[in-house]
Amino acid sequence: MLTLLKLLKDGRFHSGEALGAALGVSRSAVWKQLQHLEAELNLPIHKVRGKGYQLASPLVFLAAEDIALNAPSLTWPICISDSVDSTNAEALRLVDAGHSAPFLVLAEQQTAGRGRRGRKWVSPYAQNVYYSLVLRIESGLRQLEGLSLVVGLAVMQALRESGVQGAALKWPNDVLVGQKKIAGILLELVGDPADICHVVLGIGINVNMQRADEVDQQWTSIQLQTGSPVNRNALVAQLGLQLQGYLERHRQGGFVALKDEWEQNHAWQGRSVSLIAGVSQVDGVVLGVDHQGALRLSVDGVEKIYSGGELSLRLRDDS
Repeated sequence: MLTLLKLLKDGRFHSGEALGAALGVSRSAVWKQLQHLEAELNLPIHKVRGKGYQLASPLVFLAAEDIALNAPSLTWPICISDSVDSTNAEALRLVDAGHSAPFLVLAEQQTAGRGRRGRKWVSPYAQNVYYSLVLRIESGLRQLEGLSLVVGLAVMQALRESGVQGAALKWPNDVLVGQKKIAGILLELVGDPADICHVVLGIGINVNMQRADEVDQQWTSIQLQTGSPVNRNALVAQLGLQLQGYLERHRQGGFVALKDEWEQNHAWQGRSVSLIAGVSQVDGVVLGVDHQGALRLSVDGVEKIYSGGELSLRLRDDS
């Protein structure tokens, strides 16, 4: 089936006869494979009598050599899969198998992509970026402070470089355009954070996705924002360069060196919000973040600090 997809990736019309000859199968077998492509990979295919079959949009597959051409200074080994359950899960398996960090895991599709708090991350084939960078942390807890917020800055800048000028941050792990989510971050850690550990920087970016009925929140993509399809290899390269720069600044100065920049790009800075943890809710006004990346809220005129992976921030209706 993927061989057929690669024949169609140019976005041009191909006759059933030509596709069958290239694959060594009958035209009816080509038809069945096309049905599977649409159903399993959610890729719309135009079928025109007398012309043949055409992908609704051309596809550019992820390729390590193309990423390297766009970012020759990046030396991270890259593992690219057609399909995995999630790139974070694959990265953790590779750590367990003894792969040396840093290394990068990419996939064309995730069958069980994960967001924060166990949410599903919708991951259609060859449309978005599913990205997991593995780092070895040897200098203890300080290198983990505010790390997800630092990654958010890198993602935001990569999106702006791709033409999404309205990209902004939402504490703790989202990138928004207006009220619509365009990217999310999920960090996972194995080992002893006080000694030596590995951290997986999981990033999902909506790139060329234009439909996703399964998503249960407002969302957008780079293509929807800019009106043009994006070369994902160029985006992955730009994201790598931004991460390289921000991670080095974080390594040298800690999160405190990036705190002001993060607050300046927080979409909800100074806004009235509700902080939700399970069935509990706290209403307040966003003051910013502290030197460790925790949220600072003014609650009834008193500053309070909140952190933790199970917290969710929502705008108040009166904000």
